[in-house]
Amino acid sequence: MKRKTFIQKALGAMLIAIPAYAALSCSSSSDDSYNNGGNDGGNNNGGGSQGNCIENGTSSSISSNHGHTLTVSKEDVNAGTQKTYDITGSSGHSHNVTLTAANFTSLKNNQQISVSSTSGSGHTHSVTVSCA
Repeated sequence: MKRKTFIQKALGAMLIAIPAYAALSCSSSSDDSYNNGGNDGGNNNGGGSQGNCIENGTSSSISSNHGHTLTVSKEDVNAGTQKTYDITGSSGHSHNVTLTAANFTSLKNNQQISVSSTSGSGHTHSVTVSCA
């Protein structure tokens, strides 16, 4: 094989492989999550201590996570007004998550909430916020 042919084929393969790898990593069915401080991985499903959002803040988990982060402070919970968060983190692409006043009321009552992110790079994430 000539050098020119090899380089053309190698570049062609990379142009196909890189986007395919990125698409597969974002569409994983596993539930890799990010937890920003809770003891239970962000899964307050009624078992054990429920946490207190006003005193301790929150912990968040993001489905099919690949570097996104979300921190909802206790000050945001206390303010209780709608807020949009950028959850880009180290992922290399952005998503936004909006928590409504009703979501913050639930958090003030120490109830876990789940919302969907905006679409980015052809996918969305389910984001769960619970009390730490």
